[in-house]
Amino acid sequence: EEPAVAATQAVRVDPPNPTDAPDPPDPVGGWEPGSLYVALYGHPGSSTLGVLGEQSVEQAVQRAKTVAAPYASFGRAVVPTFEIITTVASSEAGSDGDYSNEFPDSKFQPWIDAALANDMHVILDLQSGRATFPSQAREIEALLAQRNVSLALDPEWRVGPTDRPEGGRIGTVDGAEVNETIEYLDDVIERYELPPKMLVVHQFTPSMVTNKAIIRGTTNVQVVFQMDGFGTLPLKMSSWDLMVADLPADAWTGWKNFYDEDNPTPTPAASLAVQPTPIYISYQ
Repeated sequence: EEPAVAATQAVRVDPPNPTDAPDPPDPVGGWEPGSLYVALYGHPGSSTLGVLGEQSVEQAVQRAKTVAAPYASFGRAVVPTFEIITTVASSEAGSDGDYSNEFPDSKFQPWIDAALANDMHVILDLQSGRATFPSQAREIEALLAQRNVSLALDPEWRVGPTDRPEGGRIGTVDGAEVNETIEYLDDVIERYELPPKMLVVHQFTPSMVTNKAIIRGTTNVQVVFQMDGFGTLPLKMSSWDLMVADLPADAWTGWKNFYDEDNPTPTPAASLAVQPTPIYISYQ
């Protein structure tokens, strides 16, 4: 039966134009449950601080996609990612005395922009020296306020008020400081109305994180403990077992591979074979 039409006025509805392009998909946001994040790790412009800095940002986008591609066969959505060392620990005090080198946001913004344009995620890594993680996180709030940017803490380079970061010294952070960082990141997400983010904590020895059991994420902030030790696979597995032995409630896991220091570099299958299954894999 034909629908009724008012006799006083005909209504014309134009058919859709088949040449009209569909709306572009929403860019990648924050943490997505079920997704696997696979990253290049390093510092822009430096070939000694990880593979990310070995090429231009455009080339790094393609390399990240290439590294992430083999993981698509494991049945999960895969998100190519940059993990960018944003503050770099130093054996020199620097003008502010915190033994950590900070950089202007403009150094990292092109990488965030390129990642967003390619549906990639970004994790900003802090090597804070004598500075606290919350204080350094506040200094990069303009970067953290962007929808595709998460945060990582590297306790190896978090030292006490009389120590300095240097080779052979492994730093430490207390769970209370990690929780303070989580609370700050949660506040950023609420204030800027952002999707959830990850808070990645690097660890390869128990001493790197004290009072670990008190660490708690939020709905907005998903805590990921990443095993970032290197060496043979049995040695990496030993570090993994120590890391997950006291994993905080509701925390996720991550795994790190090294091209030069691992012997050999684990395959994607080996990287995902551990339990609990990682949601984050990075390459240095």
